[in-house]
Amino acid sequence: MATFAKSSFDSAIYATFRPTYPRSLFDFIFRYHERNNSARWNRAVDLGCGTGQATVELTPFKRVTGVDPSSKMIEVAQGTLKNTPTSTGQYEYIQASAENLTFLEDSSVDLVISAQACHWFDWNKIWPEVARVLRKNGSVAFWGYSQLRLTSYPSLTPRINAYVEGTDPLNSIGSYWEQPGRAILDNHLIEVPDANEIVPGAFSDFERVFFTGDHYPSLPSPRSVIMRKKMTWDDLLSYLYTWSALHTFRQHNPTDGENPLGDVAVRFWKDLKEGAEREDGRAVEGHDEVDIEWPLAVVMATRA
Repeated sequence: MATFAKSSFDSAIYATFRPTYPRSLFDFIFRYHERNNSARWNRAVDLGCGTGQATVELTPFKRVTGVDPSSKMIEVAQGTLKNTPTSTGQYEYIQASAENLTFLEDSSVDLVISAQACHWFDWNKIWPEVARVLRKNGSVAFWGYSQLRLTSYPSLTPRINAYVEGTDPLNSIGSYWEQPGRAILDNHLIEVPDANEIVPGAFSDFERVFFTGDHYPSLPSPRSVIMRKKMTWDDLLSYLYTWSALHTFRQHNPTDGENPLGDVAVRFWKDLKEGAEREDGRAVEGHDEVDIEWPLAVVMATRA
């Protein structure tokens, strides 16, 4: 997480090329929230909101607050909001840690979410703080996605794993992820403790849902993948450049960009393209489109 706060990290590029969350995910969360007839729709909070990608999807709520410890992320989120013609006072962004929500009153929030950030949380602090700010029957939905998959090229998954998880310090980025956060994410948030283990009796429901398709058959009751995106191969390369581990890799390997075959991300990207070309029996151009999908895990809870 510290990578995102560094001055050399480009938050604008991060916001442009990261995958977006499907409307079906938010509909699923809203249906979970409204299962209780007394559920309210006044206030929602997005913890670790980043550039506000998920924050602005909480449209059913009268007031929505995005929270992030990075001033750069908050700056981008606020700038995007100002440039939105239909923007109203419904949304606000506050720089703060997820574990310290002192600006929120007790029992004042109806929904708390976190998108691709909860793997950094201190759960001994988060669960008590969420329990404090949530109203009775308020809801929690924390989610995260793991490694990308090329929908039409499952045979290339081992190459993805070798680059993302590999230990070769010069040709993979596996050693450069911040831990334990990345491992928690790739293990589908299994390590996130049950809320009632931390705050006994504070939550009436706790669930784990896996939209992971057949990528991880050992997970309990996996559902179909819902997080997908069609992008060009050139945009895929731009997405690879947003990875925090690559940012750290560059700091440790400042001469990698001088490699005649391209930097480590370009070499990986070319390897994937060559694999796709062999399967398709034709050349793959940068402007050609490719289908990407991400296994997604969701942790949900209801305040007692």
